[in-house]
Amino acid sequence: MSDTSERGAVTAINILLEPDATMRERAAANNARLLEVFPHGFTFDSTHHPHITLLQRFVRTADLEELYAAVGQAVASTNVAELEHEAYRYYYIPSGAIGLAGIVAKPHPPLKALQRALIDVVAPFTVATGGSDAFFTTPEDPVIDPMLIGYVSTYVPDSIGDDFSPHVTTGIASRDYLDAMLAEPFDSFGFSVTNVAAFQLGQYGTAAKKLHEWGSNV
Repeated sequence: MSDTSERGAVTAINILLEPDATMRERAAANNARLLEVFPHGFTFDSTHHPHITLLQRFVRTADLEELYAAVGQAVASTNVAELEHEAYRYYYIPSGAIGLAGIVAKPHPPLKALQRALIDVVAPFTVATGGSDAFFTTPEDPVIDPMLIGYVSTYVPDSIGDDFSPHVTTGIASRDYLDAMLAEPFDSFGFSVTNVAAFQLGQYGTAAKKLHEWGSNV
């Protein structure tokens, strides 16, 4: 991994799966529910795409085209369309008095194997960390939460292998509300994915700007 002092321009990327209509509908319903109790959250739109993260990394912007080619080879070796996905519970990541919530899918071995392959092919292009300028930001919200920068910086090794938890982030609410939501019964459901893509990350770890996709392999 390169030293950040030599990195030049850096992009915070998310290599992800785009879920089908079944998951999108369930995620949108939960998003609407959370917005009712926390209106300052986010709504799914052109810069907030529902997704399942496979890998988040800071990478050198100048190397993006080479990275896309390397990732394409890894994706082509996996029949992504035939991977089984099952959503089975809610979760949230705490941040002070609030939490970032979502729907969790089971991390089946083929999905973990794909993540491992992506980690290997992306490694030559990564740098240790980045600043707000590595993310997709808006004039109204130009400074990225340091917690998110830390999360991306440590995604490898903290969120891979046995610690990989595939999920679709759905919104924000108070931790008290989310604790109650997690205690509710959850109706498990199966879903598929429509695409593998790379996005530039935005605030809250959203998939904000599509950079590349490998749809022909799904």
